[in-house]
Formats: sequence, C-alpha cells, structure tokens
Amino acid sequence: MEEMVYTKIHRSGGEVLLAVCDKEIVGEKLGDKDLVLEVKESFYKGDLIGIDEAIGLMENATIVNMVGNRIVAAAVDAGIITEKNTMEISGVKHAQIAFMI
Repeated sequence: MEEMVYTKIHRSGGEVLLAVCDKEIVGEKLGDKDLVLEVKESFYKGDLIGIDEAIGLMENATIVNMVGNRIVAAAVDAGIITEKNTMEISGVKHAQIAFMI
C-alpha cells in the first residue's frame, strides 16, 4: 500500500502554495527554542493522498512547503529538490521550494 501524506493548497493572488506533510507528524512541534517548526493542522491537514499524487501536485504549485522524511525523500527521488537543499529538525526532513518563472 502506498504511503499517505496530508496536502493542503493555499491560494493568494497568483500564488499556489502546496503544504505537504507525512501523515503521522501533523500537529507535532519540532525543534527547540532556537529553531521550531510547528506542523499545524490548520496549514498542513487537508486531503490525505498518496505520495505519488502529492509529487504530481508539486508541478502545479508556485511554492511548496514539505515536512516529513518520506515526502522529502520522494521529492529528492523525483528530482524536484536535491538532498543538499533540505534541512533536518529533530530528525525530520523539511524543504521549501519557490518556482520562479
């Protein structure tokens, strides 16, 4: 069975921001006092879909914010980002992408 992730699309003006996270970390607070990433349900928890479908949604977004070891690894495998353009917070991978036209 394919791994599932939460996706939520936020639109503002001409921008399409895709928020994606591994399903088990939604609602978590990662990091410490110097660097904290809150995986807020209000931002990330939308549709629960397969990783392959989430990767496909990235092609239509102007900005992508992803958190979770599986979704970030899938984006690296798909050639959307490189490993050096990711960061790790409390053992969890995070990456942001802004597509420029």
